[in-house]
Amino acid sequence: MNPLSRVLLTASVCLLATSATPLLAAPSTDKVLIVVSGEGKDTGKQRPGYEFDELSQAWGVFKANGLEVEIASPKGGPVEADKYNPAEPFNAALLADKEAMRKLADTQATSTLEADDYAAIYVVGGKGAMFDLPRDASLRQLAGRIWDNGGIVAAVCHGPAALVDVRLADGSLLVNGRKLTGFSNEEEALFGKKWAAEFPWLLEDTMRQRGAHWAEAPLMMPKLVVDGRLITGQNPYSTYAVAEAIVRATGRTPVARTPSRDELSMALVERLLAGDAQGPRDALATEPGRYHIDLIGILGYYQAQAATDDAALEQALQVMDLALPHMHEPQLKLAAAEAHLKLKRPQQARTLVLKALETDPKLEQAQALLQRIDG
Repeated sequence: MNPLSRVLLTASVCLLATSATPLLAAPSTDKVLIVVSGEGKDTGKQRPGYEFDELSQAWGVFKANGLEVEIASPKGGPVEADKYNPAEPFNAALLADKEAMRKLADTQATSTLEADDYAAIYVVGGKGAMFDLPRDASLRQLAGRIWDNGGIVAAVCHGPAALVDVRLADGSLLVNGRKLTGFSNEEEALFGKKWAAEFPWLLEDTMRQRGAHWAEAPLMMPKLVVDGRLITGQNPYSTYAVAEAIVRATGRTPVARTPSRDELSMALVERLLAGDAQGPRDALATEPGRYHIDLIGILGYYQAQAATDDAALEQALQVMDLALPHMHEPQLKLAAAEAHLKLKRPQQARTLVLKALETDPKLEQAQALLQRIDG
């Protein structure tokens, strides 16, 4: 994943729920199976692996709520994550957990596991999940049997790739006719350039072909979809919501936790886009250290890259403008300038380009943009 996108973490969530799937008696166990890809090599450079954030955040939620956790991969043994930030509190907590690291160093092979042992299965994403997880017949059978037993089936980001061909005891596809989400085509177009050409298929396209009712939030925004015992999250930033939905589906009320600065930041963005123009600005001005300002700026930056109409571009610009007074990255100023120019506001664009040149007078991109503005 592009390094800039890695600062976009979990935040407030769009929730879509339905009671279409009858709830069966839950298995008499408190055990959750986390499944990760074993594809990864060289922190994602040679082969893509799994997303460590999606593992660590969920692990923390499960353990805090009294659930026992096991980790599996298609072949078992050690697994390798893509590049991640070990200093993030949720990652540091997992790295310091000797039990967790022991299980990661020697994951269980899916072929050795019994569905009766688990109340839930949770599939971690990462681009590696597009390769080895869909090919794993044992994983497909395990997920199908956990569902047939009345258990919970959950996945986040690219993790739902493991579910596309899961069949139930009656022969039907698990995903057919059910609401779900996962890494969208729009997100793949921006962040999947290195590996997507090798994917067997795109997740969104295949889920739609399998009869799933696909749902998604705007680019990079968290989204949780709950359809009975099927729980899915759109991207890495939905992980906390997915994990807590799994906890609720086991009959528990998730224990209270302190929201991360990323969640607080995304809540500011939601307030802004809901029409509260001043409140988020006041909050940042009063307590800037409480928020992840780079997250806000980069969210706007990527949404501007993906915008297909003026309304979407205007919203992306609002998000960038929220961060601009506190973020000194010239590329953000130039992205905002480009947005103003596309919206036919050349004077605002020129002002931002000149500010970028104050930071770096030799910035060629800024000089070229200024020439375009001045005609």
